Amino acid sequence: MQLRKVTAASAAVLALALTATACGSDDKDDSASGGGKKITIGIKIDQPGIGLKTPNGKYTGFDVDVATYVAKELGYDAKNIEFKETKSADRETAISRGDVKFIVASYSINDERLQKVDFAGPYLLAHQDILVRADDSTIKSPEDLNNKKLCSVTGSTSAQNVKDKLAPKAQLQEYGGYSECLTGLENKAVDALTTDDSILAGYASQDTNKGKFKLAGFKMTNENYGIGLKKGDADLKKKINDALTKMVSDGSWQKAVDANFGPAGYKNEKAPKIGNVVK
Repeated sequence: MQLRKVTAASAAVLALALTATACGSDDKDDSASGGGKKITIGIKIDQPGIGLKTPNGKYTGFDVDVATYVAKELGYDAKNIEFKETKSADRETAISRGDVKFIVASYSINDERLQKVDFAGPYLLAHQDILVRADDSTIKSPEDLNNKKLCSVTGSTSAQNVKDKLAPKAQLQEYGGYSECLTGLENKAVDALTTDDSILAGYASQDTNKGKFKLAGFKMTNENYGIGLKKGDADLKKKINDALTKMVSDGSWQKAVDANFGPAGYKNEKAPKIGNVVK
């Protein structure tokens, strides 16, 4: 009789332990099955028009709209999305470490990055350009950047592209973020800021910056924005590509473009075909 009591008690304890373990596993599950679970997505938080965290804690921008749409197609409500800042230099590490499920952060597809991560998309074709002070008339072509201080952010390939291909005597200045580059440009610590025209347009259109800066309009490269994810995750890549295709076909993509870039007068390219990387 005593043996039966002990056995029953042990069984009850074991059942409780298994239940607790199962519940804990569900809480941490970050798979793409949805069902109220959380998903962590990498974005930029300092790029107006692309990915920006506002003072009240909200996230705005084209990449945020794309990420939210894709997550919904994967089964996640907007309230279950956790946006995580991923700076340019940290994107591959964040993916490989599993800190994020995927990254939507003005992340250009190139051969070097494809060695480390996979990309869905592309979902936007941008072009590398430069931003200069509105009263600066000395930079009329990319070659005029020779002997000029050219700013970009750590981990970005933009400034190096200019130095390697167009202005070998450009003096590269690497800052931690685009906002820092912009401050340096306004204070004349640097002469130009280079990155994608979509990003630069976002900065130039901010109320506090109107009239201070201008885009040169050089279109020096083609930048195919892709959604970065762990290498070899073919199932997730297909699901994201399907979501992007739907976003274009139902008009949500153009709506997001108009809402985020329209105020700056940015002339976007048409939606790229999924899998077609323009060189």
